Amino acid sequence: MSKNNTKRLREEFFNRNTLEVAKKLLGKILCVKAGKEVLKGIVMETEAYRGEDDLANHASKGRTKRTETMYLKAGTIYTYLVYGMHFCLNIVTEKENYPSAVLIRGILPIVEKGKEANVKTKTEQIMIIGPGRVSHYFGVNKSFNGLDISGNKIWLEDWGIKVSKKDITISKRIGVDYAKHCKDYFWRFGVKL
Repeated sequence: MSKNNTKRLREEFFNRNTLEVAKKLLGKILCVKAGKEVLKGIVMETEAYRGEDDLANHASKGRTKRTETMYLKAGTIYTYLVYGMHFCLNIVTEKENYPSAVLIRGILPIVEKGKEANVKTKTEQIMIIGPGRVSHYFGVNKSFNGLDISGNKIWLEDWGIKVSKKDITISKRIGVDYAKHCKDYFWRFGVKL
């Protein structure tokens, strides 16, 4: 897998419909600087949360200290703690003051060797599924909240990996049974293996 045509995703990528961003993030490379190394993984699963009318969205109760980050510009990182032990990594989407974000639910780690990057062989392949596990792998915590996704600590790259519509799974979001009719939205997207 060559990364010769690498480009970083900028604010304009995220400043559009959240459902579109959630699908377009599949196949992009999440990068996090951890000490002297950069951890990388292919985004394999996402979930969309859109506006105050989405009862599964933290911002459904309005603007609070916790949700303030969701009202910022597209491309802002929104992290929060769930179950008192796991951080979740979200990227704010759409226009300012319209609280929407995409949750990163799953990645496939990349091992780099020189200018080439290799996804582990099928037998070694360990996909990291679950937003808490993704954050744990990358070391994402509260300090990431409010950062710009195109900064020096965390960013996304486009290596030209194409995920066709037929290779995208669409299903209901997980863990939002409290969200009345919104629990039935098919706003979780994944890459078929």
